[in-house]
Amino acid sequence: MAAPGVEANDRVEGGDSPPDLKESFAVGPFAPTGDPDVDAVWFPPNVWPEQVPALREAVTAYCTAMTRVAGALLELCAGALGQEPSTLRDLATHPTWTFNINRYPPMTETGTPLPGQFRIGPHTDFGTVTLLEREPGAGGLQVDVEGHGWTDAPYTPGALTVNVGDLLAHWTGHRWRAGRHRVLPPQTHAPTEDLVSLVFFFELDHDAVVTPLAPPLGRTALEPVVSAPFLRERLDA
Repeated sequence: MAAPGVEANDRVEGGDSPPDLKESFAVGPFAPTGDPDVDAVWFPPNVWPEQVPALREAVTAYCTAMTRVAGALLELCAGALGQEPSTLRDLATHPTWTFNINRYPPMTETGTPLPGQFRIGPHTDFGTVTLLEREPGAGGLQVDVEGHGWTDAPYTPGALTVNVGDLLAHWTGHRWRAGRHRVLPPQTHAPTEDLVSLVFFFELDHDAVVTPLAPPLGRTALEPVVSAPFLRERLDA
């Protein structure tokens, strides 16, 4: 669990905003690797609330489905750039991932946001793809569109929103841009708005070596990275 005030996502970008106005229930991978040092960091046991006994079964089913969807997306991403479809999926045989149930409380609960405070501050996600099931709202998701600035994210009922993360952008040699986004604070004209989002952050195996596509396919010549240290640097921020 992450209570309000625990995270300030824009600090990954060097910002100094007040803490994000959200609370989260987080779950990680169900099957550890067997290496105690690795498992302690990337595969710790999940803690399920006794007050909601049905939550474990529902979350397990959802994350199992999202893992399949993410794997299929990695195949599509590789194929779209002329690579073997299995190129990225072969690096996700025992992947790390995180599933968040994010609640964005209403202004009647949080009080008036501080200057520069968001439900989630501006940031990019850290992994490969993020699968987002969300509720639209006045204080909802915005994306930073190149040449246009902050724009409300399109919403289609029954469809997932997909973000490109830093690790996938790195693999493309920054041909693809990690999707910078934010969630607006609760708005004065909708003080009782209470939103929930289901967020599935998919990565790769903790020890996967990600070798970026070289120019001209990749836009920038980049060095290979190992998934876990690449993610750790961002998580620590």
